[in-house]
Amino acid sequence: MESMSKRFFKLADNVYVPHRWDLGTPVDHQDRQVDDRPFTCGTPVPITSRLRIPVENAGKPLDFTEASVGLPVVHVRVASMFAELAPDDVQLIPVDVEGQPDQYLILVAKRLIRCIDEQASRIQLWTHENGVPDMVGKYFSVRDLRIDRTQVGSAQVFRPEGWTVALIVSGEIKDALERMGATGVRFQEV
Repeated sequence: MESMSKRFFKLADNVYVPHRWDLGTPVDHQDRQVDDRPFTCGTPVPITSRLRIPVENAGKPLDFTEASVGLPVVHVRVASMFAELAPDDVQLIPVDVEGQPDQYLILVAKRLIRCIDEQASRIQLWTHENGVPDMVGKYFSVRDLRIDRTQVGSAQVFRPEGWTVALIVSGEIKDALERMGATGVRFQEV
């Protein structure tokens, strides 16, 4: 019953921060690009070596940035808050950000929850006409995302099953990020 009254928000990169940096795709110790898809699947990621993230466009470093395609990279102070408020929900992977003396970490949501409210969200599904047979019936587009909070349980951070491009955080996490003045964050209630 508790999560019925809780509020949840899609946490995204605030691309409107002036003079902000842009981060690229992580690379391994041999400068090979790493497949970054597993980092946004809502499950823990096995990492064997330290990764480095190139800076595509130099600019103002942010506390929260989505590198490459939706890969959350957070400053150590933001990572510490996530570790404190959502220890069971996140994996924090230390990375070297090119030219940065401060510590940064990749934020991985370890929970995948079937919670999209299909009636309240604007959903488009893949069809046979799209020509990708193994995607038929899956989400093609989710706009005005809304979740069924009764499905969330105790989670503070998660990705919705079927639409893992969205990183969802609780109101408590949102409030903590705002209190600390975290830069680069943008919230949309779901």
